[in-house]
Amino acid sequence: MNLKEKVKERADFYKEDLFKFLRDMVRIPSTSTNEKEVVLRIKEEMEKLNYDEIKIDGFGNILGRIGNGKRVIAMDGHIDTVDVGVLDNWDYDPFEGMENDEIILGRGTSDQEGGFAAIVYAGKIIKDLGLAKDYTIWITGTAQEEDCDGLCWKYILDEKVIEPEFVVITEPTSLNVYRGHRGRMEIKVTTNGVSAHGSAPERGDNAIYKMAPILIELEKLNENLKYDAFLGKGTLVVSEIFHTSPSRCAVADKCYISIDRRLTQGENEESALKEIRDLESVKKANAKVELYRYERESYTGYKPDVDSYFPTWTIDENHNLCKGVVKSYEYLFDEKTKLDKWTFSTNGVSIMGRYGIPCIGFGPGHEDEAHAPNEKTFKDELYKAMQVYALIPEFVKREEQ
Repeated sequence: MNLKEKVKERADFYKEDLFKFLRDMVRIPSTSTNEKEVVLRIKEEMEKLNYDEIKIDGFGNILGRIGNGKRVIAMDGHIDTVDVGVLDNWDYDPFEGMENDEIILGRGTSDQEGGFAAIVYAGKIIKDLGLAKDYTIWITGTAQEEDCDGLCWKYILDEKVIEPEFVVITEPTSLNVYRGHRGRMEIKVTTNGVSAHGSAPERGDNAIYKMAPILIELEKLNENLKYDAFLGKGTLVVSEIFHTSPSRCAVADKCYISIDRRLTQGENEESALKEIRDLESVKKANAKVELYRYERESYTGYKPDVDSYFPTWTIDENHNLCKGVVKSYEYLFDEKTKLDKWTFSTNGVSIMGRYGIPCIGFGPGHEDEAHAPNEKTFKDELYKAMQVYALIPEFVKREEQ
């Protein structure tokens, strides 16, 4: 058998186990900071598959090793999910889900436990066929991504848990190859006032009224943000509004809003904050413009304290990693795949955005399934992705020669 046939034979052998493993993960609720039980289930699966090493780091990420070569690479999938929302919007129990000949349905199937299950079994194929060669391959199941994307990898890289030369991100791409996405920021704008009895509002200084012109200017600012030919336009949206006052019968003494800011190429933390601070309405109100900070403790007790800033990143379409993933797919299936980008954000904000480690995206599942009721992934995509992951080390090496 040639290499393609060998990989397909192993994939055929393992695909039902892959589907069962994914359904087992879905049955374990694993929202951000509550990943402990799903991590233990993953550990059990890696032990069954005879991984060379398994470890759980201080943040709560689980890492499984295949091979012992000089070159260290990683394939990453986050194993936390968002919550289920309104249960009436689901046709099936989101944690029991449903399976038929084509799909597996349940919370996390596309975003992003499906991609993770596929790399766990790709690791087994690599081990069975001796494909690691010069590589040490780490399969990383990362925690708390939905809450603070990239924080898990900030921990891995700061603490030198592993130091890979490149990372494959397995977020859903519909089996296309994604080479970047916009960055993002979580911004807070606050206006302050003075409370007074609601029967005599002229005695106070209404913080909500101060916010009103700011909202109008922010809407206009969104229309004039930078545009990039690949990543598209930067955007901002006011996503939340809050206030404080002594009672409903009082003038509001504080108002603050949350802004979801998406950053295209050429935008960064400083430029995005300055654009808002320079608005006339912000200056007139003497409003405070700042980043939110993320401080939610992980399930292991690790206490982060980081700005909610997640940098933009892209990898060149001619990079060996990019070409290697494309060619591994085309070799296996004799069809083209598309180079594209994510709309949403991923752990790449740390891996490449902060630390400059090349990464590429390839995953089963579809972006529009993420965070949606009746979330599903597709069995054929899981099966194909498992094979592509198994050949990425070999095909990246070929591109370097």
